[in-house]
Amino acid sequence: MLLLSWIYTAALVGLAVFGYNMLLMLGLTAWHRRQPKPPRPPTVWPPVVVQLPIFNERYVVERLIDAAAALDYPPERLVIQVLDDSTDDTAAIAKARVAHHRARGRKITYHHRADRRGFKAGALATGLRAAPVPVEFVAIFDADFVPPPDFLRRTLPAFQADPRLGMVQARWDHLNAEQSVLTRAQALALDGYFTVDQVARSRAGLLMNFNGSAGVWRRACIEAAGGWQGDTLAEDLDLSYRAQLKGWRLGYLPDVAAPAELPESILALKRQQFRWAAGSYQVLRKLGSQLLTARMSPFHKAQGFLHLAGYAVQPLMLMALLLSLPVVLMRGQSPLNLSWLGWAGLGPVLVGAWGQITLRRDWPKRVLYYPILVMIGIGSSLSGTHAMWEAFTGRHHEFARTPKFSSASQRESAYALPLDWTAWGELVLALYALATSLLAIELAPDLAPFIFLCALSFGYTAVLGFWQSGGVRRAERAQENL
Repeated sequence: MLLLSWIYTAALVGLAVFGYNMLLMLGLTAWHRRQPKPPRPPTVWPPVVVQLPIFNERYVVERLIDAAAALDYPPERLVIQVLDDSTDDTAAIAKARVAHHRARGRKITYHHRADRRGFKAGALATGLRAAPVPVEFVAIFDADFVPPPDFLRRTLPAFQADPRLGMVQARWDHLNAEQSVLTRAQALALDGYFTVDQVARSRAGLLMNFNGSAGVWRRACIEAAGGWQGDTLAEDLDLSYRAQLKGWRLGYLPDVAAPAELPESILALKRQQFRWAAGSYQVLRKLGSQLLTARMSPFHKAQGFLHLAGYAVQPLMLMALLLSLPVVLMRGQSPLNLSWLGWAGLGPVLVGAWGQITLRRDWPKRVLYYPILVMIGIGSSLSGTHAMWEAFTGRHHEFARTPKFSSASQRESAYALPLDWTAWGELVLALYALATSLLAIELAPDLAPFIFLCALSFGYTAVLGFWQSGGVRRAERAQENL
């Protein structure tokens, strides 16, 4: 029992490390809050290729292509590539839209691969090889994004002032944040990340990452870092770290925003988070030794490791819950004084608040959804732990896209996801946590609130998954009866 208590304590300390690091990132953001002076635009705009990687995106592909074609940039210096790996009618829709804009004078090309080798990384690499040699910069937008017309004119000037600047990332905004409680909670999380973590890392000179979309790369940087590689599920994070380990710098422009869709269902969100988490662990496994021996300060290395291991919060949370029962039976006895850990919980709260105060005029209304974000974060811990296990055991995973629907109802969509095993696991964990919390009221009352929160969180995630998958089944039965 004493060993279990030590493991439980270690899990809480690990959670506290990430919480306090969020407070550190918030402090760095406040310290570097003054915006650098924007550089002047170039006298001659450089050649750019805009890459649009897509796979089975029938509901949003036209919107994406139209937005790319509407970019305000010298047309003779802009090439748009539609990189399509689709296996459904998306291909026909994309071809028709490309032909439409080509007939109106846009330099836009359509590329279709017979296989998905390398997944998104493979598609981007294929497109880059086909890009004209004079192209100096590469802008990338996923299918669910709608870049504003002035995107290139606002991002490219940053490269003129620094020849070692390899990538500029823009802030993600949201097309459907008001759609549901789930999307509102996701918007809170992303706003906090893009107003704190990315700002702190870029302005303090720490290792940061391209977020996979709404960014511009210097072509020379991509090639010098070894190009796009498909051996992880996070090709964006992988290239970002390889570039920085080669001496390139990455930048972030919080004032430039590109809106995108948030996942509509908890099933889609968990799929997205699984891919991001597994990819992060894969990059840590792939590049951890290079980061350890890199010529940078111990602080920069530590921040790099914390960045790559950010999703470890979920397995630590799950471990703390599973070990809470034996700790409760020991009446909450701990080998260490853990009173100092409580302040770490302020990290996520303050980061979330900072994001809303910085970006949204109606922030008092938006922060009311923070409890939902907390429950989703805890409730998806089982899926996040599964991602860690799969990544570190070397399991190969297909790049599973996150379904996008535009205005189409996910319950009527062929892209809607079925229920997976994690929903059943979350239900079991909810019952385990509920029973433990009731026991804790008697034996270890100080632990009861945390354990009961876990019960609510896993229960909420499980019930939401069952409800949304049930809607899909009801829609399918209705279609069959027509």
